[in-house]
Amino acid sequence: MSYSTPPTLLTPYPPHKVAGVLFGAAYGDALAAPTEFIRSAAQIRATFAPSGPTDIHTGHVTDDTQMMLAVGRALLVSGDIDNLAQKLRREFIAWLHAPDNNRAPGMTCLQACRALEHVQAGGKWQEATVHGSKGCGANMRVQPVAFVASAEARAGAAQLQAALTHGHPTALAAADLTAQTIYLLLTGTAPTQLLPALRRYIASQRAVYHEDWLGDLWKWGGDTPHNFIARGWDECSGVLERVQAALGLIPAEADPCDFTGEGWIAEEAWATALLCFLLTPDDAPKTLRRAATTKGDSDSLACLAGAFAGAYLGVDAFPAEWHGRIEYAEELERQSKAFGGRQ
Repeated sequence: MSYSTPPTLLTPYPPHKVAGVLFGAAYGDALAAPTEFIRSAAQIRATFAPSGPTDIHTGHVTDDTQMMLAVGRALLVSGDIDNLAQKLRREFIAWLHAPDNNRAPGMTCLQACRALEHVQAGGKWQEATVHGSKGCGANMRVQPVAFVASAEARAGAAQLQAALTHGHPTALAAADLTAQTIYLLLTGTAPTQLLPALRRYIASQRAVYHEDWLGDLWKWGGDTPHNFIARGWDECSGVLERVQAALGLIPAEADPCDFTGEGWIAEEAWATALLCFLLTPDDAPKTLRRAATTKGDSDSLACLAGAFAGAYLGVDAFPAEWHGRIEYAEELERQSKAFGGRQ
């Protein structure tokens, strides 16, 4: 598949930073894929002595990168809100049946995508989503939405792509915050200013329900649209304060999961990845190693941390030799060029 110029929904950002987001996410995913199911940071360091994994080896990624590319494709062939839900649904169903969808994908994503296929002929996607789930599948794939120019469309699209599979309000808020974090770094926010900026964003969004994007999703989990979405923002606000507290006291060899959660749920995946980035914002490989050397959902944590590092530092902050070994390199390059405004 080839792409031309981005649709009107999007605007070009610095190409090296766009590539940094997408390749950085894939690099983190590949680096941490072997550590995802090792349940202690000490054991990971013993297995990948002395300080955790340092190389992506064969470059094989997980469902995190596969679904990120699916979201990217949906955005690049869409461009209006009426179309995006259908494009996302089509891409998610294609991923469901893809022969390389054999990377231990999340059960919520599988269940919801099967349901999306069942209702495709005319049913509502709101009936297909797993309403009680706020798993990290909601935001480990949201990275391309950060390239959307309009603040309202960026928030709506981030929440929509989460909502198709994960209907819990915290899944929506965490996906929105993940995209917003990448956007802030793309547009020049310094790491030292990131937490205050995110705190302001949470406050501004707490009562905002994006009905044009989400329809009546709130009816499955709240008494009003505003009360429904506020629950999600409140949980994200709480974990953001844990990031702030951890920055002042986390020891060098400590597992970030002990401070902000293991990352199996969306708000903790965002927060722990953010913590890993903020601990070493000027050293992208070290950020990825810290996220990979955790007892939690290491591949998703490193995937998000890689996107944050790439948005801030650009693709050249990662080892150049990884480019030739990362799985889906051609598709990552095509999407990077399209989102970066290059033919």
